[in-house]
Amino acid sequence: MKKIYIPIDSTAVSLGANKVFKLIEIEAKKRNIDLAIVRNGSRGIFWLEPMIEVETVEGRVAYGPIEEADVTSLFDNEFYNGKEHPKFLGKTDELAWLRNQERLTFARVGITDPVDLNDYINHDGFNGLKKALSLDNQKIVDEVKESGLRGRGGAAFPTGIKWQTVLDAPSEKKYIVCNADEGDSGTFSDRMIMENDPFVLIEGMVIAGLAVNADQGYIYLRSEYPDALNVLNEAIKTAEESNYLGNNILGSGKNFKLEVRRAAGAYICGEETSLLESLEGKRGLVRYKPPLPAIEGLFGKPTVVNNVISLATIPIILSKGAKYYADFGVGRSKGTLPIQLAGNLKNTGLIEKSFGITLRELLFDFGGGSASGKKIKAVQVGGPLGAFISEENFDVELDYEAYSKLNAVVGHGGIVAFDEDINMAEMARYSFEFCAIESCGKCTPCRIGSTRGMEVIDKITSKNEPEKNIALLKNLCGTMVDGSLCAMGGMTPFPVMSALKYFPKDFGVDAEQVEN
Repeated sequence: MKKIYIPIDSTAVSLGANKVFKLIEIEAKKRNIDLAIVRNGSRGIFWLEPMIEVETVEGRVAYGPIEEADVTSLFDNEFYNGKEHPKFLGKTDELAWLRNQERLTFARVGITDPVDLNDYINHDGFNGLKKALSLDNQKIVDEVKESGLRGRGGAAFPTGIKWQTVLDAPSEKKYIVCNADEGDSGTFSDRMIMENDPFVLIEGMVIAGLAVNADQGYIYLRSEYPDALNVLNEAIKTAEESNYLGNNILGSGKNFKLEVRRAAGAYICGEETSLLESLEGKRGLVRYKPPLPAIEGLFGKPTVVNNVISLATIPIILSKGAKYYADFGVGRSKGTLPIQLAGNLKNTGLIEKSFGITLRELLFDFGGGSASGKKIKAVQVGGPLGAFISEENFDVELDYEAYSKLNAVVGHGGIVAFDEDINMAEMARYSFEFCAIESCGKCTPCRIGSTRGMEVIDKITSKNEPEKNIALLKNLCGTMVDGSLCAMGGMTPFPVMSALKYFPKDFGVDAEQVEN
């Protein structure tokens, strides 16, 4: 029986994967051809989706993008035997997009059936958990610290230090909370893990529980991710039935229970303390810090709050060892980062690369340049609160410290490209508008500053005392950075000030007026 793979990832489905699947099923039945169809995850090559793969003696070969009209000719050309076709792409693993990556966290994504536990185990699944069960708490935490893993949700705080704080906090009850409220523009790596390799997230959360003596976990899932909800719940049920979750995990005497909770549909609930308020059934308002969630988190108990990618990376660190993971990357930016390419690019999707790659390599070697064929003018890195990077900084290595020197952030690894038609003054104004809409309203700098910011930009672009209002804008941004309770208000000035600095002409002023 011939085995073929048709992705079930929601991006592939939105591009017609389910329709192609049904037509292939019908055509195979009509021709009396036995096919074993596996609904795998997407490889992240979105411009080639739906991309189907066929297992051959020489490995998988790919075809794409497949449209409904291609199905008949695929069968005529015996695609199920790996034969040539106008949409034939060659061996999947030799596609440049995949060949030039370092896939660690995403090692199984696009390869396995997301909800097939045996498929997961056969691809090194639960090796990290088995290793963790043989270690004491401190040794697990030490392994994470030595790996150099930093939070992949945006703040880049060292994961091992956060775990150490929770481990050391005296309490009979502790929690593991996964922040899966992925709301940044141009980001989808969390969704891809949850839809396409849910067991790796489950495994990472169980290991976190073992590390800090927590026996309860919650996945706070973005409300707009219904497919991820269904996949996660199915995977959790399967893991419980197979004793990888629940009571007495693998006969170890250790317990860990896990639930998925739907998020509130508010961007601010991606902030960890607002998330905890929402998880407790309250309005999503940011908490004052201290106390930190690691000391007083969910229901006032010590809580590990990590994002999806951070937790999904834990299994490979435990399985392969801290040194293996730390050998990837540059400087203090250890390991790999799932990078999401979006916006005005020919080739969009997800790649996983070691830290140290440049924007220029990402935009042109992987992204293929702008979709419009025009010059790429600016790139926003790190979501709607990330700075705009101009071409003069395209060769700066993607590295937490290097970007910090630019007053920019790596964030969640989302990259959105804009061509020369974009008006950066409008983008700066939108940053304030976004903040005004999404602010929880608890602190004055964020609540009032965002609205005043829109008004000041309008005055600058209408040539109303530009020098005076540029000075006012700088002062306002400084107040928001220094006085806001959380990153919502504290980072909104990043895109605003970078747009003004690098693209003053779009504001109707010159560089000299900005510098004064």
